[in-house]
Amino acid sequence: MPQDRRIAVIVGSLRKESYNLRIACILAELAPPHLSLEFVEIGGLPLYNEDLEKDPPAAWRAFRDAVRPAEALLFVTPEYNRSMPGALKNALDVGSRPYGSSVFEKKPGAVATASQGAIGGFGSNHHLRQSCVFLDVPMMQQPEAYLSNVQKAFGEDGTLADASLKKLLQRFINAYADWVEKLLRGPGEIASDQHPG
Repeated sequence: MPQDRRIAVIVGSLRKESYNLRIACILAELAPPHLSLEFVEIGGLPLYNEDLEKDPPAAWRAFRDAVRPAEALLFVTPEYNRSMPGALKNALDVGSRPYGSSVFEKKPGAVATASQGAIGGFGSNHHLRQSCVFLDVPMMQQPEAYLSNVQKAFGEDGTLADASLKKLLQRFINAYADWVEKLLRGPGEIASDQHPG
């Protein structure tokens, strides 16, 4: 049986009714039971300024303390101006500093992007991956999750009404669970790819 794993979930949108937040919550519901998805807030983080490191803001310390014990990372984010939202980039900056003390390093990661447009947050997805290369976060390559026209996937009551999207999200979170196990298990062990659903 896979070991229990703590996953830090970081949502790039700050909007209360965010589609990306909804997608993240659905992924948490669909996740295999050994994954504990813990949402980490980023909206209250002051902009990163190295001058503040002598006495870091409480919000910086809280964010770092929330991500540090996690074994893996899951990002769910929209795209703003063909890139990741500023709040998400700021969270990466805060968590990666001071230099040499990053809370992200070597933690298996994955990203799903959702937008109301036609390309599903492609630019945000790839800019985040580019940053994660420098942060030494090994990112899952497949299956990719660019969720376009996401507003059409939900019913009037806010619940997911698109069965094909639910199937894609199930496949994504199952693959992510295997990715986490593959990277975190010791040498010589083989992660199972069998999950319910």
